[in-house]
Amino acid sequence: MRPPRARLGYLLSFVAPGVLVYACLVLAPILLSFGYSLTNAGLFTTRPHFVGLANYASLLTDTAFLTSLKVTTILTLIIVIVPNVAGLGVAVLLDRRGRLYTMLRGVFFLPVVLSSVVVSVVWMAMLQDDGLINRLFGLKVGWLSDPDLALFSIGTIISWQMLGFCAVVYLAALQGVPQSLLEAAAIDGASAWTRFRRVTWPLLAPALTLNTVMLLITGFKAYDHIQVLTAGGPGRGTTATVAFDVIQVGFTADRTGESSAMAILMLVIIAVASGAVLRVLGRREVNL
Repeated sequence: MRPPRARLGYLLSFVAPGVLVYACLVLAPILLSFGYSLTNAGLFTTRPHFVGLANYASLLTDTAFLTSLKVTTILTLIIVIVPNVAGLGVAVLLDRRGRLYTMLRGVFFLPVVLSSVVVSVVWMAMLQDDGLINRLFGLKVGWLSDPDLALFSIGTIISWQMLGFCAVVYLAALQGVPQSLLEAAAIDGASAWTRFRRVTWPLLAPALTLNTVMLLITGFKAYDHIQVLTAGGPGRGTTATVAFDVIQVGFTADRTGESSAMAILMLVIIAVASGAVLRVLGRREVNL
């Protein structure tokens, strides 16, 4: 057992710097935002007044906020489902040896490391009314200008960018599946689908949990793509998420207190949703 001085030195040398960085970059901004959310502060307000929970109460009855929350929920569902399903399919196809498959893994993962703004600009050029997609297929579809399609177009773009992340996580899990189990199932006469459903898929539970939580957070904090592609339109709030409204209300409308309350509510929603997902999928891992 280490003496007290050695333990204290260990804490100061290794633990304290990490805790300090976390406190300064994570905890302090959250506490500061919560403090602002209890006031009527603005960027140019010299003496903000304490208003208690008034900002939160007004948000719960604000039609614009409730609409942005609905938009965020729909977008998040798209982002959680599509890359998970498509990423699993890509991972299964790429779970082979060879230079070609190694190169394809890099190709699929490339969009993940690209800037969201770069991805949005490229897709905006292709999805405009006179863009590449419409000209290539002879269509007249307003992918970004039609209120009924704009949100799904953004969801598809973000899903495309996150596809490589999900594929890599699933691929790592696939390569960790013991071949002895698959060979034993094959000897027992199990088909390829049965082997995947009964052996491989249960062992992918940790990868499913990781991908779902990451995609859930990605969906709720979506801002860059929306700002570049539609700026919250077309129309009024068609694609405006909560994260988008936080920026608009806080900086454009100069209502820092209200935007801080929106940010805190979004933080609570993400924490609760992520906790629920971890609990449900984590329980599935334990049961396996």
